[in-house]
Amino acid sequence: MTGKKLWIAYDALYSHPLPEGHRFPMLKYELIPEQLLYEGSIRPENLFRPGACPEEVVLLTHTREYWDKLLHQGLSAREQRVIGFQQSPALTQRELVITQGTIDCCTYALENGVSLNVAGGTHHAFADRGEGFCLLNDFAVAANYLLHTGRVSRMLVIDLDVHQGNGTASLFAHEPRVFTFSMHGRHNYPFHKEVSDWDVPLEDGIGDEAYLGLLRDALPGLLDRVRPELVFFLSGVDILATDQFGKLRVTPEGCRQRDEIVFTQLRMRGIPCVVAMGGGYSKDIRVIVEAHCTTFRMAASVYEL
Repeated sequence: MTGKKLWIAYDALYSHPLPEGHRFPMLKYELIPEQLLYEGSIRPENLFRPGACPEEVVLLTHTREYWDKLLHQGLSAREQRVIGFQQSPALTQRELVITQGTIDCCTYALENGVSLNVAGGTHHAFADRGEGFCLLNDFAVAANYLLHTGRVSRMLVIDLDVHQGNGTASLFAHEPRVFTFSMHGRHNYPFHKEVSDWDVPLEDGIGDEAYLGLLRDALPGLLDRVRPELVFFLSGVDILATDQFGKLRVTPEGCRQRDEIVFTQLRMRGIPCVVAMGGGYSKDIRVIVEAHCTTFRMAASVYEL
């Protein structure tokens, strides 16, 4: 792929400012690019800083009432508790930058094969509300933008975070041009699941062999059935056995193989891929960062960038 480059969306706003109580899990947004740069897996020119997603693009996915609440700090105390963040203008700006990062990654993926957002994967956000640390649904906003502009007409979301992408499933429940696939913990958050186009619920304690077997069995047929022009891949590392909330028993090597399976299947078919990091809540931040960095390394390796 001579002349092509791995493009990675990153901005300092991804990890700052945030409420103090949420600072630790968000450190990964600083540490991932720092580690990749330190080890030489990427160079500074691989990173790009997105701007803020315009209002008219947000409104292709989210309701005017909800957007106005985010814009003018009108969320109720209960709405803020459900989201998990205290509202602030800076937090809304952060979400807009993350969302634009995913949109920009679409352009780079279509040109180069794959592009990754250091943040994103905010799959619990619905059209009219946020949940689970998600304010705007970046995959949904990007997909609707591509449909609106006519650039892409058939897309697939491969959501391999341990939590079901309930917001994404709801947003595309009646949109046949976007197929939603989710492998997630059956007994994990959200406890009321939406209906994706294809859900694969996982029992507690599932390990590498069973997890990877299910993915290997599902993915080729899924891709042949949907024939997407672009794939959104949510590569959450909360499937790890070390995760405080994941309830699965996947090892770091199993997580690496997961990413390799996805990227290899897509590369074989010439399908561009946009990646967002999703969740990861192991107690040791080094475990989280290493697992996420492996996703970047694997993307560069499989796509030869």
